[in-house]
Amino acid sequence: MEETTVTDQPEASIRKTSAGEDEEVKSSTAGSEDGCKFSKLPAVEDVVLTQPGLGVTTTTITTITQTGGNWSTGLFNIWGDKTTCLLGALVPCCLDLSLAHQYGECLCLPLLPGSTFAIRVGIRERYKIQGSVCEDWTAVYCCYPLAVCQMIREMKQRMKTQTYHVSTALECS
Repeated sequence: MEETTVTDQPEASIRKTSAGEDEEVKSSTAGSEDGCKFSKLPAVEDVVLTQPGLGVTTTTITTITQTGGNWSTGLFNIWGDKTTCLLGALVPCCLDLSLAHQYGECLCLPLLPGSTFAIRVGIRERYKIQGSVCEDWTAVYCCYPLAVCQMIREMKQRMKTQTYHVSTALECS
């Protein structure tokens, strides 16, 4: 049985280049019992300081929302949006589900008692619409289909006036 021993002995030396700069050269010698010697080429070591990539992304979102004033349409202004008017007359509960979704609430919310009243107060507070809780209660409980239609029209109108501006800037590193 033949046993082989390999040793690695790096040696560093400094050599002058044609430009007059010092260059470090590392070489390695390995040997075995049969006397073979191997020599490695000079090693070049480049250190990566930064990884190439897209850089830093900055996103700016600006929201402009109309606030203040009165409701954009009156309670009895049913002909402004004929689709909403028709749905409000035939299936106001489905229109109430749509309203909850537009407002950003769970679709089960309209199943709870008083939820339409709460959404109406929330819409009035969110958009700084003038009025009172008594007016909201009267509109919802005395004119439920008309109140839901008015809230849908208001949400459509207010959502149209929101503007989103997205700008992306890449900074290369």
